[in-house]
Amino acid sequence: MTTQSSTEVVLLTVEGRVATLELNRPKVLNAMDVEMIFSIVEKLHEVADSEADILVIKGSGKGFCSGGDIKSMLATAASAGPEDFEKMMNKINEMMETLYKLPLLTISAIHGPAAGLGLSFALASDYVMAEAHSIVAMNFIGIALVPDGGGHFFIERRVGEQKAKKIIWEGEKLPVAKALELGLIDQVVEGNFEEAVQAKVTEWLNKPTKTMLETKSIFKQMHLPTLKNILELEKQAQFKMRQTADHQEGIISFIEKRKPQFTGK
Repeated sequence: MTTQSSTEVVLLTVEGRVATLELNRPKVLNAMDVEMIFSIVEKLHEVADSEADILVIKGSGKGFCSGGDIKSMLATAASAGPEDFEKMMNKINEMMETLYKLPLLTISAIHGPAAGLGLSFALASDYVMAEAHSIVAMNFIGIALVPDGGGHFFIERRVGEQKAKKIIWEGEKLPVAKALELGLIDQVVEGNFEEAVQAKVTEWLNKPTKTMLETKSIFKQMHLPTLKNILELEKQAQFKMRQTADHQEGIISFIEKRKPQFTGK
């Protein structure tokens, strides 16, 4: 699998103590393809070496991130072997681990949809805020796959195992008011979203950020081994699920825009 990292699909700006990482594939609601995932990793390493204390993550256009780019994955599936799949999953895992242990305070600013891998990516931040009319979904179940990108880890940490299983198994499109009620996200904004994000950034800038980052580091050291284990388990599970008849049916039904007929095989 050949990849090329581009500054165009992921935009990083650093202004003083505040950095912004913007997913920039608006025509596909910022769905993550190979190029974007590699570019995100590159930009996260870059911002880790900057002078910024806070990173805001957002999406361009009408959505935060609709998840993995299924059409892009299908286009390369015919030529991609097991080694290519493993490389891709390893890069997803690197992306999520890098974001989780980033030595900055992180805020995910969700507008529009945040689904699948896009939701895992958002939940890896320290604080998740969403525009009032946004939708979140852990919708891997629709194509008979398990969540990846640490989805099991991040949801379970926020809502507990029982609610996590319900969210994952139902794959429901959740209004952010419901997600807030469940504890999945931290804040819903009814008014001007950009102003609310800036207000949160300003609030944190006026706090002792080094102290906050020390607390983050303590939690990271407590939980990073678990995250790494879950990322590996998700990779193994995803490989197995890709071999199932239900996954093939899920993909075909997605292409044909119809409800899948799963058989449990």
